[in-house]
Amino acid sequence: MANYVPSVGIEVHAELSTKSKMFSRAPVAFGGEPNTRIDPVSLGLPGALPVPNRIAIEMVMKTALALNCTIARHSVFHRKNYFYPDLPKGYQISQYEETNPIGYHGWLEIPTESGGTKRITIQRVHLEEDTGKLMHMPAGGSGIDYNRAGVPLMEIVTGINPETGRPDVETPEEAAEYLRQLRNILVFLGVCDGKMEEGSLRCEPNISVRLDSSPKLGTKTELKNLNSFRSVQLGIAFEVRRQVATLEAGQTVRQETRGWDENREASYMMRIKEEANDYRYFPDPDLSPMMFDDAMIDRVRETLPELPLAKVLRYTKELGLSEYDAGLMTADRDWANWFESALKLGGDPKSIVNWMNSDFARRLNDSGTALHESKISPAHLVELTGLITDGTISGKIGKSLFDEMFDTGRMPKELVEEKGLTQVSDEGALMTVVTETLAKHPDIVAKFKAGNEGVKGFLVGQVMRASGGRANPPLVQKLVSEALTQD
Repeated sequence: MANYVPSVGIEVHAELSTKSKMFSRAPVAFGGEPNTRIDPVSLGLPGALPVPNRIAIEMVMKTALALNCTIARHSVFHRKNYFYPDLPKGYQISQYEETNPIGYHGWLEIPTESGGTKRITIQRVHLEEDTGKLMHMPAGGSGIDYNRAGVPLMEIVTGINPETGRPDVETPEEAAEYLRQLRNILVFLGVCDGKMEEGSLRCEPNISVRLDSSPKLGTKTELKNLNSFRSVQLGIAFEVRRQVATLEAGQTVRQETRGWDENREASYMMRIKEEANDYRYFPDPDLSPMMFDDAMIDRVRETLPELPLAKVLRYTKELGLSEYDAGLMTADRDWANWFESALKLGGDPKSIVNWMNSDFARRLNDSGTALHESKISPAHLVELTGLITDGTISGKIGKSLFDEMFDTGRMPKELVEEKGLTQVSDEGALMTVVTETLAKHPDIVAKFKAGNEGVKGFLVGQVMRASGGRANPPLVQKLVSEALTQD
């Protein structure tokens, strides 16, 4: 059997987190009653002229800079002409790929299984407007919701590696990882919420296979309706298998757009894929060319935050976190910022991470509370971990306090003083409790002296119970061991 190698180009459409649409003042939000966030520009009414959204343009430039792109000094909006019911003007305002998009010739690094990184070539980052949405009625017929029409849409397209002459993404796993890293960057930049399930981040891979012995790329198909990382990985894997089977059967792969059926885990033919000249692009006469000077580019560059992969490297090298923990702390911008705030207050990195990823995450999930709505602040957790570290309270008491802190928002020191929970580390006082405990359980002591050392845990537990959980656990362990080994 011939050896076929996949090649994957990836187009990502990200709805920008602006308050208004790309070329009008109509508001932007997810959901809502159909056709309640529209205006003459969104509907393409005669005489309605577009006015570019400056914030959206800066968001695209910010993304392009984060993806190591060159920023065009001169960029133009084009009309992409085609007919479809969700496109009220009869054309979409976009940027033609053969002319200068806002950003071009960039790259993004993704982690590899070997522990290194792989650079993925970015061809371009450009700006366009979204279309409306067809809504199929249960009783039959279809309606059109134009709330989404005109929403600012950023397109990020991977390119051909100039050294190999092929796309850098070669496996379904690499495609999913590229999308994860890109999503994290967009969320950290604050330009997109990254919610694939709501359609604000959409991935459309172009997949082809070629013989390993041939440098020529195969015929590509575009895959749509992928609304999760899992769908992206499964969809590409299926399409690779389908194309290989087609070629092995002596047939030809057609250039087409295919949809992904999540239930069947299979792709299906939607339409023959169009070429760029089918859209008859031309510059939009209602929109002036955009001119970007050094001052504007530098101003946008100064707003770039530390990006997720850089944070992971810093957390592992400087803070000593594992790659797993560092990944968890950078998977969400607000989560990472909360962690950073705790560090600035003097919190121990590993202790803070352990509490955030266990008790804190559990309570947030169980209660359905968003991070910004929580009564727990970084100061709460820093104070709590400090009390445990300096021996004021035990870890067990800390866990019981945390639940009350989460529910009430009270500080841990206040609760410790009010409830008298300060840990007992007085060796003389604890030795008295140990002696009394051993005297109450002579049979257990006899078992220990007969060689059953496992019973020591029972005695330690009894001492802790007798102290109301306030005894210093390591000290109790030490004192019980000493008492048991005395003649």
